[in-house]
Amino acid sequence: MTAAPSASAPAAASDAVPEELERLANGVLWPGFLGRAVPAWLDEALRHGLAGVVYFAQNIGPGLAALSAGIRAANPQALIGIDEEGGSVTRLESATGSTLPGAAQLGALDDVAATEATGAELARRVRAVGADIVLGPVADVNTDPRNPVIGVRSFGADADLVSRHVVAAVEGLQGGGVAACVKHFPGHGDTHVDSHHALPRIAVEPAEIERVHLAPFRAAIAAGVDAVMTAHIVVPAWGEEPATLNPRVLGMLREAGFGGVIITDALDMAAIRESVGIGGGAVRALAAGADLLCIGNPTNPGDAALPDQDEHDYHAARDAIVAALRDGSLSRERVAEAGARVARLAAKPAGQRPAHPDPHARARAAAGAAPAVGGYDAAGIVRRALRVPGGLAPAAAALVVDARRRSTLAVDSAAGYVSEALAGGAATVRIDPARLDDAERGAAVDAALAQAQGRRVAVLVDRIDTDPAQRALVAELAARAGGLAADVVAVNVGLPAEGAGVPVIEVGAASRVGAEVARERLVGAGG
Repeated sequence: MTAAPSASAPAAASDAVPEELERLANGVLWPGFLGRAVPAWLDEALRHGLAGVVYFAQNIGPGLAALSAGIRAANPQALIGIDEEGGSVTRLESATGSTLPGAAQLGALDDVAATEATGAELARRVRAVGADIVLGPVADVNTDPRNPVIGVRSFGADADLVSRHVVAAVEGLQGGGVAACVKHFPGHGDTHVDSHHALPRIAVEPAEIERVHLAPFRAAIAAGVDAVMTAHIVVPAWGEEPATLNPRVLGMLREAGFGGVIITDALDMAAIRESVGIGGGAVRALAAGADLLCIGNPTNPGDAALPDQDEHDYHAARDAIVAALRDGSLSRERVAEAGARVARLAAKPAGQRPAHPDPHARARAAAGAAPAVGGYDAAGIVRRALRVPGGLAPAAAALVVDARRRSTLAVDSAAGYVSEALAGGAATVRIDPARLDDAERGAAVDAALAQAQGRRVAVLVDRIDTDPAQRALVAELAARAGGLAADVVAVNVGLPAEGAGVPVIEVGAASRVGAEVARERLVGAGG
């Protein structure tokens, strides 16, 4: 296997790689890139058969439709994807927060018409910017409440509920003319490790995985989903390789009758990058049966990112595939098969996706409370999903304390908009309880309550169900506020919590629309 070119001077494709092998490798590669214009290396790769690109937050701007047009000028069959889920995870609205409901909100509401309408609205937005495949919906059944990377991105912890909403979301997306990609096969819901940072191992018995975690994927396949994304997780009963690199696991998809495109989760995630590397992962994923290799978001290394991280990662994958094709360790037939499957999806006109694969979908939409797509009302759906166990008297908050965990790589946004939208002009303060000892936490509480001046404090939390540090902060705020005739309310954008000791507004997503609806409930609709 050849080494990846140096970051400072990647090899020119025309100098280093024969045209035939370059095109064969490019046809299965799906990189992210830096900036809001087509960089030179990407333009060249597209003209030499690159499968397409994935948009992340750094690519989003007013000229996104023009950017899509530029990509297709270089390769008319380029497949443009976007990792847009709604709720806590958005690229299109990463600067301001999502205005679409998230999966946990839709699952809590359990109105499949609302979920289908949300998928259709998402399809409309994605098509408007020139993209044609959404990396969603999440089909993971979130059975481990400690899960650091899925959580409210899942429709819930019940396989039947998740299955019916995955199908509804797929119908909405594909009926709206974009491809859907359910993720993360064979299920990332029973993990307590983030595969962006390490390689999770699933201790669940295979029978339970079959019964619970595979059910939504089987339902999506039956509904005609266009693509399935793999997970970087190890199921020891099925081998020591992560699913993305495991032919036995990927073979299950074909055995289930799936004929669409198998897409890898990002190869730049630590579970792959720090084990076999991007290049090694690319070769092994193809050999295992994957069709399209998502290289990942070049901003993920943070401060360690190279100025040309996007080009560097692309070359690491492409050159490794070319080397494996040259020495025969990777079959040309396998790569050609994968590329042909990707090309068929890219060439699939929107009109070939049935408007409603389920003949009863229109009837369900008409009977449901969710409005038709033309009058789509995201805030109305979120209002119906919002819960306030035990009730809450409205009162203006003088202070919003943002006590959430730091943003994960999956979220890919600053997320400050949530506290700002909740505050509605009131003061906000950031307290990270995970970084404070008891004395520091006490000092932070005193400072916050002094700023609140005896009025209501809204504490924005996202892990109060399982995080002792967040629970301790809320408890200390409540205890000290009582002596000041103030009150404390928790606004929870994570999984539902019990026994918080204070009133809780259960929002279920860290989004702009969620924060705005929570503020309505906090201060009263007219506040």
